[in-house]
Amino acid sequence: MALVYSMVSMAQEESRSIIVDQFGYLPSSKKIAVIKNPHIGFDSVYSFVPGKTCSLVNADNGKVIFTGEVTTWNNGAVDASSGDQVWHFDFSAVEEPGTYYVLDKDNNRRSFLFEISNDVYNEVLRQAMRTFFYQRSGFKKEAKYAGKGWADGASHLGPLQDKNCRSFFDKDNPATERDVSGGWYDAGDYNKYTSWTANYVVELMKSYLENPGAWSDDYNIPESGNGVPDILDETKWGINHLLRMQETDGSVLSIVGESHASPPSAANGPGYYGPVNTSATLNTAGALAISSKVYRSIGQTEYANKLLEAALKAWKWAEANPGVLFNNNDPTYNSRGLGAGRMEVSDYGRQMAKLEAACYLFEVTGDEQFRDFFDQHYREARLIKQHNASPFESIDQETLLYYTTLENGTKQIQDEIRKIYRQTIQEGELNLPAQETLKDPYLAYIKDYTWGSNAVKSAKGNMFYDVIYFNLDPTLNSECRDAALNYIHYINGVNPLNMVYLSNMYNYGGDNCANEFYHSWFCNGSKKWDRVGVSTYGPPPGYLTGGANPHYNWDRCCPKECDTDENNARCFSESINPPKGQPAQKSYKDFNTSWPLNSWEITENSLSYQTRFIRLLSKFVSKE
Repeated sequence: MALVYSMVSMAQEESRSIIVDQFGYLPSSKKIAVIKNPHIGFDSVYSFVPGKTCSLVNADNGKVIFTGEVTTWNNGAVDASSGDQVWHFDFSAVEEPGTYYVLDKDNNRRSFLFEISNDVYNEVLRQAMRTFFYQRSGFKKEAKYAGKGWADGASHLGPLQDKNCRSFFDKDNPATERDVSGGWYDAGDYNKYTSWTANYVVELMKSYLENPGAWSDDYNIPESGNGVPDILDETKWGINHLLRMQETDGSVLSIVGESHASPPSAANGPGYYGPVNTSATLNTAGALAISSKVYRSIGQTEYANKLLEAALKAWKWAEANPGVLFNNNDPTYNSRGLGAGRMEVSDYGRQMAKLEAACYLFEVTGDEQFRDFFDQHYREARLIKQHNASPFESIDQETLLYYTTLENGTKQIQDEIRKIYRQTIQEGELNLPAQETLKDPYLAYIKDYTWGSNAVKSAKGNMFYDVIYFNLDPTLNSECRDAALNYIHYINGVNPLNMVYLSNMYNYGGDNCANEFYHSWFCNGSKKWDRVGVSTYGPPPGYLTGGANPHYNWDRCCPKECDTDENNARCFSESINPPKGQPAQKSYKDFNTSWPLNSWEITENSLSYQTRFIRLLSKFVSKE
């Protein structure tokens, strides 16, 4: 391999088989292009075998500045998870900022253009964070902030909506009316789930705490320019909704179910809230506690005090009421039709929510009752019981890791947590060993692809970066940094689809992006907001879609039991192969068709996906 300086024209044809992060790479990072020859799956008719070498070309001047050998993955085997035969081209030696592409001269094919620069992900983070503004409930989206294409009036503020919402179980009683306004649409639906909102608040607070230097005050939201990082302005929209959901006794309502329309301001049906439950109350206690720390740190003392007082009230109620359960949209609770996703958790889930709340409350109060609870119950966490770190357990694992940073935490327990987590990352076969052995030729290994696999990818990247942030073993930092970046690269295009899984990022460096996704606003058939390049505007930029899901299927009523012949015909309105019948990593289709094809299992956004990706990406962004 060598740095070389020759000239080529840019007349080569782009190849979807030469795969790069479409936004680019940090100068000091590892940089590997993936080259695929598809053997199994919908794209198997497009064979491609690379030449023995590839080059990195400066797109601005045509200089070939690096040429290196192409290495074969796993002796030429076909990877089961993708159905592809794969090669790698490592151009990590190039650190000079610029615009580049990878060239296979023998085949006269090149990759998409990409950048090498220190701020290569800054605009990606900005757009990903701005999706929260579009998800705000009850807030007018003026064109100067939302863009002309996505301007809309404030939603869910009409009669019997958020300002005077009634109980789902007493719909005709005006005495049940209360203000539950604010918050975010949870996903592609407009419902607001308290426990999940609390989780998003925690993730955003951690995003800020873990890298305050990533966050600026210029994201073009109405609060921009007020001297407060926009992530903290945006998060207040969720926090203040949680405060409105809290009863005077400290308990917290579980859910607000909203009506739906496109655009959101056209939704004029009544909304209803569900009763209090323990899990919502505990999750809210944790979210308000960690938020009180953050806002106190930026001088908002009065607000921080308010949050802490509410957190303590929530804790006290949950202590006295440990088993108050409610699940929405569940016939067992007579709640069918209230919301969509069910948010009640198991006994274990409530115990982990309480452990998290205790951790944050101990930090901000110093009250030993919270440390004592944590010390008595931390061993119930699966990380400790099973000695296994998993992306499906990332929230609970990070509660334990957070405790290790507390000045007055029990040192023996802190050391135990640190040791177990480090060991399972370093030695667990699904963690660093899978990176070291290149178990996934696309370099972002996860064992199981499920509904929301892109959230799992982001959680896995955060797991690796936790080793660095919590200073568990400096000798692993370089390897863990490269591993964390691989999961960003996957979202940004280094996957078998050569697709950026973020919506409509064409103006920000994306070349092949998610063009549509299941959402009540940007819905199938909308002349304005359906598909990029087909509808007038398509969806806004920056939404992370669900990702590959080999468990996807059309509705169980298909093909012949969807009530009417017209509905049955909808089962065949378009091909669902893909996503069906594909290797796991290709089990995706860029579509937003609703029932009975149920595209939400593949493409629907969720703030749980969004927060995990935002938090991971923010580790590699700086305002400087």
